[in-house]
Amino acid sequence: MFIRNAWYVAAWADEIGEAPLPRRICNEPIVLYRDAQNRVSALLDMCCHRGAPLHMGKVVEQGLQCGYHGLIFDRSGACVSVPGQDRILPRTQVRSFPVVEQDAFVWIWMGDPAKADPAQIVPWPYHNDQTNWPHRHTMYPIKAAAMLMVDNLMDLTHLGYVHTSTIGGNPSQHVEAKMETERTPLGLKFTRWMLNSVAPPTYVKAVGFQGRIDRCQRFEFVAPGSVLQWTGAAEVGTYRDGDTSDSKLQFRLFHGLTPETETSCFYFWSSANGFRQDDPTATQQLFDQVGAAFLEDKAVVEAQQARLAELGEGGLVDIVTDAARLHMRRTAQRLLAEEQPPQAFAAA
Repeated sequence: MFIRNAWYVAAWADEIGEAPLPRRICNEPIVLYRDAQNRVSALLDMCCHRGAPLHMGKVVEQGLQCGYHGLIFDRSGACVSVPGQDRILPRTQVRSFPVVEQDAFVWIWMGDPAKADPAQIVPWPYHNDQTNWPHRHTMYPIKAAAMLMVDNLMDLTHLGYVHTSTIGGNPSQHVEAKMETERTPLGLKFTRWMLNSVAPPTYVKAVGFQGRIDRCQRFEFVAPGSVLQWTGAAEVGTYRDGDTSDSKLQFRLFHGLTPETETSCFYFWSSANGFRQDDPTATQQLFDQVGAAFLEDKAVVEAQQARLAELGEGGLVDIVTDAARLHMRRTAQRLLAEEQPPQAFAAA
């Protein structure tokens, strides 16, 4: 079951060019395309004539043309042309989905179109500020449920074990990090303090730290699949009274988890550096280092999904460091319950 009355990242804006882009979201086949006015549209990826996938067609002046028999659909899903036929029946249409292009993303609403309020989209203006926050972005297909990837981001104690060669560090520093948590209507915010800690390899490469440092990580989970991150670091003793304004190293990461199926998802992520902003190699180096770490996450979570599919979740236990993750899960369950009839939710 999926939360549908929510905005999901459907694609990076630069993924959608001249050719239609097929993508499965919440287990529904979608086709994304740009019309003649460069506006992004999303339709169910099936022609209402003979069921051919619309992504096998092409974009023409009037809209998206089916590659099987040439029917053309506009961005609302209405058929505007049938070869050899003047009268078009009103039912000759396909489902359309609300989409918004914002901050380098294309967002899609999979639920009730009447409830699709663009004001609810998570803002990420850093993608529009290449001077102060130059960034790189990509998408990883993950063979695991979207919630497992969000779990991974909500419990960062794994950094000391999974990411020792990049953004991690001494495991005890992460397990013993001081946590400050604030609940929000759609999730939670938390801050992790790791003072007087050893600088991980990625940080040393970025700004040349020597000796111990103070580290801070601020996360916000916005249900159902957005995680916003700010990370900072400075020489040991800098972060007095919680002031991080003198961070020698700082970067922002966006994590967008969009369900493909019940057991697979799309991981949209970006890294924006707030250090050495006039040096393109710094931006690329950060992206490469973070990307290597996220591929480590991908390997672990995909293996986790395979084992859970085999043996189930019945024997799993929670530990003290699961607090943020558990609140995230409860928020997602609440939103799902609000959408589903009681009997359907109970059965699930």
